[in-house]
Amino acid sequence: MNHLKNKIFKPLFACTVGILIALTGTTSCNFLSIEKYVDRDLDLDSIFVQRRTIEAFMWGTTNYFPDEGAIFGGSGMYTPGPMATDEAFCLFGTGEFQGMAFVLGQRNESNLGSFNRWWQYYAIIRQCNTIITRIGECEDCLPSDLSRILSHTRFFRAYAYYLLLMNHGPVVLLGDEVLANNEAITYYDRPRDLYDDCIEYICTELETASSGLPLTVANMDFGRPTKGAALALVARLRLQHASDLYNGGNSAQMYFGSWTRKTDGKHYIQQTAEPKRWAVAAAAAKRVIDLKDQNQNPMYSLHIIKLADDLIAEVEDPTKTSYRGLRLSKNTADPNYLNIFPNGAAGICPYMSYSFMFNGETVMNVNKEFIWARNSSSVLDYTRHSFPYSNGGWNGLCVTQKVIDAFEMGDGRSISNSSAEFPYEENPNAFTGAELEIYPDYKLRPEVNKMYDFREPRFYASIGFSGSFWPNRSTTTANQRDLTVHYYANDANGKFGPSNPDDHPMSGYVLKKFVNPVDSWTGDNAMRIQKPFPIIRYAEMLLSYAEALNELGTGSYTVTIDGVSQTFSRDLEEIKWAFNLVRYRAGLPGLTNSDLNNADLVMEKIKRERMVEFLYENRRYFDVRRWGDYESSESESIQGMNTSGNKDTYYQRVVLPSSRIAQRIVDRKMIFLPIPKDEMKRLPSFDQNPGW
Repeated sequence: MNHLKNKIFKPLFACTVGILIALTGTTSCNFLSIEKYVDRDLDLDSIFVQRRTIEAFMWGTTNYFPDEGAIFGGSGMYTPGPMATDEAFCLFGTGEFQGMAFVLGQRNESNLGSFNRWWQYYAIIRQCNTIITRIGECEDCLPSDLSRILSHTRFFRAYAYYLLLMNHGPVVLLGDEVLANNEAITYYDRPRDLYDDCIEYICTELETASSGLPLTVANMDFGRPTKGAALALVARLRLQHASDLYNGGNSAQMYFGSWTRKTDGKHYIQQTAEPKRWAVAAAAAKRVIDLKDQNQNPMYSLHIIKLADDLIAEVEDPTKTSYRGLRLSKNTADPNYLNIFPNGAAGICPYMSYSFMFNGETVMNVNKEFIWARNSSSVLDYTRHSFPYSNGGWNGLCVTQKVIDAFEMGDGRSISNSSAEFPYEENPNAFTGAELEIYPDYKLRPEVNKMYDFREPRFYASIGFSGSFWPNRSTTTANQRDLTVHYYANDANGKFGPSNPDDHPMSGYVLKKFVNPVDSWTGDNAMRIQKPFPIIRYAEMLLSYAEALNELGTGSYTVTIDGVSQTFSRDLEEIKWAFNLVRYRAGLPGLTNSDLNNADLVMEKIKRERMVEFLYENRRYFDVRRWGDYESSESESIQGMNTSGNKDTYYQRVVLPSSRIAQRIVDRKMIFLPIPKDEMKRLPSFDQNPGW
């Protein structure tokens, strides 16, 4: 597209044809399923006569949305994702792993790769505006039809703006306007809106949409937006809006103090703090937490796998030795820790409760923790980049040592303050003894270095380390099942094993979070289970609520939401309840009254919890930015094990010996992706993001 009116505000005819083609072929977004009953030759006048063609036209807009799970690599990427953070690393080509390309300075306003979706989201917005302005032409729409179509349309439009805002910063808000075609360039020229105005517009649209969206969707439709999805997006945006970078904090002044709109000199990002925003964020998260289903039961809850009564008795018996990982320490400062979940951590399997959410074991549409999710072909495909080379994998989707160190011990202590009961030993020559099944269906093999022993359940659910066990149960080929995988330099899966030197985990760790014990990439009958990608989880709402309350300080603020006024302050019991629920599900003790007296300490714990809980879920990239931690967190050297060594020298921390470490760029301009250059040169009133 070579002209502004054919790019930012893509002509309706072109949008229509593109969408109708997508409806009859391979789609780029499959979180919904629609009938192929729209003829490509239908013109707009015909479309807006009947409800069924309007609805098809509406659902067609979603073909421009990405697979939200496409955060690893490939042409489907829409955001820099984990590879652009301190939680991930790889040696794979930057043409595919574009988050790595971003931090290496290979993406800019002239070369955004697959991140160049500006026009794509505005195509959605234009399509939605067309529906909103023309739906009155429908001859067979009942009031209920109009409400349903308009609610979904507003959601899709708001979500397109949300994706633009999160990745590129402030946008141009069009309201319901459908711009005319073939006008002079001055007609299309307009400045960007301020960040605060963008937040308010998107949140208001999502609020409006939520009133007409269903509480639940049928199994076959799971992934379509619901009331909870709309309100949870509001909660996420409100938390971001309250955070330091966007709320007049030190980082807002440092990063955006001189960024003003050329047309009127106004700051794009607010430069004075509004503490009340934390109360607004708390209210938004609490609304989702309190949401009820049609039977007035809680709409959402944390995903748990309960233990059978006989197993609970066995776990509580100190003379028993099986499933050591299920044992809860009696030596923590949390007096509620040993109570039955949700009042404590007992009675559930924390390993299975966490891992089953991501590896496909729990069917997506029955998981009450998933506020909004989708089956993701991208997530499934990219598990191959974690799988051992000896099982047909590419063996290099790495997790950094920083993340490994963030995982605590089984009793909730840090690795630097471990106990005799759950000891941490970092010794190149210290290894475990006999095989031990520490959780049902999870084995710790012999000869595992002791730094990987006694760790918290999420560590074993998320990380593949040297000596870890890969069941690969679907294959019937004997030598492809029950693999113990090492990453020593001369091992088949180590630095010198694969034929392609990029196919090894340079950090010594791979992501195992989305891998099911059944999955296998080679061997007879090898198969993989479908993977869900959680766009928003209930755990996020709990931690967001705790963070918002904690950051209120000594203030007390009244917020009106859905016509009800609520007063919010730094309520210690509410913070403890929300935070500790996530901890208890992970099998760990929660905050104590002593912890709660120190707001800075609580914030440190929330940051660590989000880093571990949402590993590789595309939250870290945005979190460190909104907190103002981007430069400090990303400037730390990326470390791992000495994968150039064999067993006697492997277990030593090293800065990863890759040119990518030295070439990695930390620059304030990388808070946002740039606006594509082709868009900029046609908009005289439009300001580029700072630094680009």
